[in-house]
Amino acid sequence: MSQATRAIPWDCSDWQAFAHADRTTAILESLAENRGKTLYCGVDQSDTFSKAETWAAGKDRNERDDTIYSGERGIFRGFIAAQEGWLTDGESGITGVSIDRIFEFPREKKKRRRYKTVVTERREVAADPSRLAYGPLGGQGHGSSQSDARSFAETGYNQAPPTVDWPALALAAAVAHCRPMGYNRFRAAATVAATESWYYNDILTGPTFYSSQAGKTRQWTATCLKTERRRR
Repeated sequence: MSQATRAIPWDCSDWQAFAHADRTTAILESLAENRGKTLYCGVDQSDTFSKAETWAAGKDRNERDDTIYSGERGIFRGFIAAQEGWLTDGESGITGVSIDRIFEFPREKKKRRRYKTVVTERREVAADPSRLAYGPLGGQGHGSSQSDARSFAETGYNQAPPTVDWPALALAAAVAHCRPMGYNRFRAAATVAATESWYYNDILTGPTFYSSQAGKTRQWTATCLKTERRRR
């Protein structure tokens, strides 16, 4: 059973009052740590504290006055009416309440929970000729015309193609696209184009001489994701 409904008497074999030079502080700290056990083991059984001094220490921190004692070992919120009556032998509070009500904690009001729902929002980004992942420049060619230089560069690229991590390039492109819109997670694929497209870096190195480097692009597609917690 839970502590709120456990049977009395308490097991006082491990009872120990809070040690402090100031008697009132010792009582309040003991009440703050475990009021029910303090009242039973510290007052009713062992008389570590008397009823009168326990009442005197805690009466000004009664929950009816909306005051509390915030101590090193917990928070003491005052006595319930049944406990007041027991501590004062009927002078304050009600009497004739069952012993388990007196020595247990008062029942706290249940707080209404506000549940949070987790909402995952996604945005699909379809492949499009404008969304390209650019591979590194590869083979280099030279020629007397721009078209010759490109042809030689393309041939050189095919003979010694560079290693291209297309998924990583696509993810970088997806991050740059999704993050400004508030999305913080991404899934991307780079191999969505049926054929790879060439791109070139052309340099005019003289009046009639061209140099060119060749590379390849692929279209990318992505899913932009973000998760938000919203109160119901």
